[in-house]
This record gives sequence, structure tokens and C-alpha cells, in this order.
Amino acid sequence: MFDHQMIWQSYTPFHSSANVQEFLFRIYNRNNIEDAEKKSYNNCYPFIYYIDHGKSYYLLSEQAPISIKPVLLFYGMTQLVKACLLTVDPEYPESTSVLAHGVSTRKRKKQSYDFLKDEVKIQKNGLFSHFAEKMFHVEHLDGEKLTMLSLLKRIPELSSLFNFSYQEDVSFPLIKTSEHTYILKYNIIDKYHMTEERFKDFLNDSLKKTSLIEFDKDNKNIVISFKDKNHLTPISCHPFYFNHQVGNYVISSERELTSYFPEMMIHYLILYNLSMISRYETEWWSELLQHISTKDLPFIQQFIQTTTFKIPYLISEFLHGLNK
Repeated sequence: MFDHQMIWQSYTPFHSSANVQEFLFRIYNRNNIEDAEKKSYNNCYPFIYYIDHGKSYYLLSEQAPISIKPVLLFYGMTQLVKACLLTVDPEYPESTSVLAHGVSTRKRKKQSYDFLKDEVKIQKNGLFSHFAEKMFHVEHLDGEKLTMLSLLKRIPELSSLFNFSYQEDVSFPLIKTSEHTYILKYNIIDKYHMTEERFKDFLNDSLKKTSLIEFDKDNKNIVISFKDKNHLTPISCHPFYFNHQVGNYVISSERELTSYFPEMMIHYLILYNLSMISRYETEWWSELLQHISTKDLPFIQQFIQTTTFKIPYLISEFLHGLNK
């Protein structure tokens, strides 16, 4: 389960300007950034302020009614993301083009609006595209549209809700059997409509050939043995996603949802949409929260409960990972 006190305690080292300056200098120096020492001094206080500001939004959201939680959580996340950006882009924000949200939503019809079918559209410029590129090396997203359903399905903590609401298994667990060895159930191959060799190639491509993949037909398992001791981390685990509630990794049961799309990016898009609904679609939002007449609300509630702690956790993992 989430332990939010432990998550925020992991940010304690970043409360010191001396710590942060040395932390940034190590990263800049390692990446051959020009004037690394000067830039680390210039960025240490903005980094601390982003962290503190983001934490304040998150802590306030825990006391706020659900009607305004998405706004607080979205702005809390953007502040933490900006701190991350200073580690990989010392000049941030270099221009005003990266200050916009970088996402848009379509105009909604008042009648029979379905949140799960709603879409967000990624813009060429703005914070989203900038941190996707700088932090995760994901490019060329301009104009791409994503539905809330396709995004929510990638969040492991919502798997049981999908199963209950739609009798649909949206993911397969990666089951750990030893320090470096995991198994997947063999029926994922049928679900993906692949041969054994094609599935093996798919995993090798996704895992960048850091594992040995074998088929245990007697027990109907796919055995994955990782060569690297740091084979999986919550930040770097493609094509898997990390379930923080139970501490395991899962892979989507839909082949088209296994493209490289880190979970921080997913939460940003959903939070952006929910914050826009909270601010500008007050009638629909209020009716949803009061009348509870659709399947939308449980997904929104569970997502909000999850993202409240998972994004601070993932960002802490990202930052501490840079210190290794």
C-alpha cells in the first residue's frame, strides 16, 4: 500500500541548497554540461522551490473535496516535473513555448458525455512534449490523440476495477520466482495473436536484449531471466508498468497498449483533462459527483487516489535514480 509519509520523507535530502547544488553539479558534470558548477548554483533554489510548491499542492489535495482535487493534483505534478526538468535541461525554461500545458481537450457535448471515451490531443509545444522528450526521450507526439480509456488501462492499480466493472483482464502480472527470474502466463501469446518466436522478438526488442526468454510449455509459462541486477525499476520497466500497491510489474493484455509511454506521461494527460473538467465543465462534474449514475466515477475516484501518491513516488524514484 502507499505510505505517503515515507514518500515525502524521500524528498528530505532536497531541502538543503548544499545538497541540491552538489546533486545538480554531479548530474551536469556527468553529462558534460558547459559551466556545470555555475548552472548548478543557479538552479539549486528553483529546484527546491518547485519541490516545495509541488508538495504543498499534494498535501492540500488530501484535505480538499474531490471536486477540486484534480486541479490541485495537476498543478502539484507540474511543479514536481519542473524540478525533474532542471536535472536534464539546465536552461529550463529556455523559452515561453515550454510554459504552456502542451495538451488540449475537445469540445464536449452536454448530452451523453462519456469520460472514458473522451480524448486529449498532444500539442507540438508545451510542458508535456518537453518533459516527454527530455526525461524519457519520447518524441514526435504532436497531434496524437489518446482516450481516457486507453490511458487508464495502463495504470496497474486500476486493473481490479476494470475486471469488476467490465469483466475484463487488462493486464498480465509478471511473477517473480527468484532474484533475476520472472514468469508470464503462456496465454499472453494467444492474446497478442503471436507465435512464440514473434513474442520472443517483441520482448527482446522492448527489453533491449537484457534478458533470456524461454518457454516452459509443461507449466504453461514464459520464463524471463534478466542479466542485469537493475533489470527493472518503477521508472524503467518497458513494456511493463509497476503496481505500487502490491509491488509487482504487469504488462497490458492489449498489444497496442505496449508502446513506450512512461506512466508519468499518462498521469499528466489524465490529470490535465480532469482539471479542465473540474474548472470548466462544472455542471457535468457536479452531476457526476452527486448522482453517481455512470461507471465513470469509480474510475475517476480510484485514479485520483492512486495518482495522489504514485506521482510523488515515481518522481522521487526518478530523482534518486539520477544520484546513483
